[in-house]
Amino acid sequence: MTVTHEPIPGWSEPTATRRLDLLKRTHSIAMVGVSANPARPSNFVATYLLSSSTDFEIYFVNPMADEILGQPCYPTLQDLPAAPDMVDVFRRSEDLPGVAEEAVAVGAVSFWAQLGLWSVEAANIAIENELDVVMDRCLKIEHARFHGGLHLAGFDTGVIDSRLTV
Repeated sequence: MTVTHEPIPGWSEPTATRRLDLLKRTHSIAMVGVSANPARPSNFVATYLLSSSTDFEIYFVNPMADEILGQPCYPTLQDLPAAPDMVDVFRRSEDLPGVAEEAVAVGAVSFWAQLGLWSVEAANIAIENELDVVMDRCLKIEHARFHGGLHLAGFDTGVIDSRLTV
């Protein structure tokens, strides 16, 4: 099923090559809206990003938690100890413009909205402030796609092989 999004004037979805380049340039990621609940997609993505499959510095932003997956949580992007390169958002679409404004205010380089999230207003805020924008894509899936494949459990095994090992 193809989902049609409202177009964003002056912007087109980044190609796979541009997404890979963005990931290569990213060293730190702030996950806004990450959940402590292991059943939530944000927790699954956080687990992956903290794994040995990536070398990103990860910051969690959730005002309702002090710690998730053994990592400290910060109430807002402004409370982070350093400006993140990327702000990865797990919030409702209507919350995206406010998060985009915060991302600009802290000096982020890119704004990434997870699967199912799309906001013309947030994209315009980010674009007007020269942030790279990716929307309606999963950061974990994109990273795994470019770095060795996807395992059934959703983790990057680093092995590309169709043979079963015994």
